[in-house]
Amino acid sequence: MKKVFQVVGYQNSGKTTLMEKLIRAATERGMRTATIKHHGHGGVPDFKDSTRHQQAGAIVAGVEGDGILQLNMQQQTWTLDEIIHLYDFFPIDFIFVEGYKKEMHPKAVLIRNEEDLPLLELNNIQCVISWISLPDHSFPAFHVKQDEEYVPFILNKTTGY
Repeated sequence: MKKVFQVVGYQNSGKTTLMEKLIRAATERGMRTATIKHHGHGGVPDFKDSTRHQQAGAIVAGVEGDGILQLNMQQQTWTLDEIIHLYDFFPIDFIFVEGYKKEMHPKAVLIRNEEDLPLLELNNIQCVISWISLPDHSFPAFHVKQDEEYVPFILNKTTGY
């Protein structure tokens, strides 16, 4: 199975922007990346974020929502594991996943405000990137403007690159 890293947070927390930074940095290091975005707002997926992933350098960029996967396949629902398995057919080194908060893959959590703090209870958090000061916690934490620190941290921690 491919290496997978998740970026999670609530709407407008900066997930797609972080994904773009990670994709660009990984591509600059010679990694062939793919992305999977979960369209968690209901309805047919909006492809604008997966297009941003492709423009940042992702070889494959998919989006899933309401049982529709932007790889021109449709079934009742799609699990993240099913989509990751489909990506086994592509020549990629790594998959960045935007969303799917409750999955067990290593993840960065984005915290925009105090209402987002319950996200700190998710599983397999590797770091927290926050717009606000955080209460005591056991995760490496970065301010959202410290991208020169957290982007290499994430790539080194999760990909070995």
